[in-house]
Amino acid sequence: MKKISVVIPMYYEEQVADECTNRVTKVLKSIKDEYDYEIIYVNDGSKDKTLEILEKQAKKDKHIKVISFSRNFGHQAAVTAGLKYVTGDAIVIMDADLQDPPELIPDMLKEWENGYEVIYGKRKKRDGESAFKLLTAKAFYSTINKLSDIDIPKNTGDFRLVDRKVVDVVNTLPEHNKFLRGLFSWVGFNQYAYEYERKERFAGETKYPLKKMLKLASDGIISFSTKPLKIVGGFGIFSVIVSILILIYSILSYVFKWNNLTAGWTSMMCTMTFLGGMILISLWMIGEYIARIYDEAKDRPQYIIKKTINL
Repeated sequence: MKKISVVIPMYYEEQVADECTNRVTKVLKSIKDEYDYEIIYVNDGSKDKTLEILEKQAKKDKHIKVISFSRNFGHQAAVTAGLKYVTGDAIVIMDADLQDPPELIPDMLKEWENGYEVIYGKRKKRDGESAFKLLTAKAFYSTINKLSDIDIPKNTGDFRLVDRKVVDVVNTLPEHNKFLRGLFSWVGFNQYAYEYERKERFAGETKYPLKKMLKLASDGIISFSTKPLKIVGGFGIFSVIVSILILIYSILSYVFKWNNLTAGWTSMMCTMTFLGGMILISLWMIGEYIARIYDEAKDRPQYIIKKTINL
């Protein structure tokens, strides 16, 4: 009998933990004649009652397994940890807030049985999300696809069903700052876009405020493209050309007695400001890449597991 593993990261989800388990378990029990299953929860350093609730659930149901971190390491680290422990033939990744309905799993399994190895959820409608978030998400995917050498599908998240052999490949990738939706596109295999309507959160608040959204966007762009460095180089060349043109104009103004310059103040300030800004932008961009190299060179673990249950 084939087995399904469902990986669900949890961070301050005490309000949705019971409902999430009830709905996911109901769906998986409805197909238990065809598939065995396991649910792997990864508690990402929650300080509320999330872990307590998960422990009670795991005692009642051996299909429920729990990994608990020593502190908060982030959503991508939590998913990565769950993928290391899966034992299923097909793996579903979803969030606990139920915006991605677990009731879609049987339909995604049908596509998997038809030969697709990555079935990623593509949102055709997103309920309960602000215009700002929709706009920034659209801008992010447009930017990363222009900069990157791979195509990351728009309107997607981490909600997907993945074949075991794809997960095995992703698990071999050693990088620390993982951008999983990008990696699943990068590894290739036979992929299918499953369109669905994303719902509002069942309860609680989003765990991705603007700061974390920007961090995720930065991980995605820097992990999959060096084009920002080339763009900065292009700006540098442009700056040099502009500076040369200003110098030529200043010389001609002096030679032909043009009286439209104020002792060189305007051209000097414009040039200094422009070049100074470009230098700072260049240093910032290069610094981001060097920081990633530094982080990889330290080779610290991506997460630390404090406790496991039923594993």
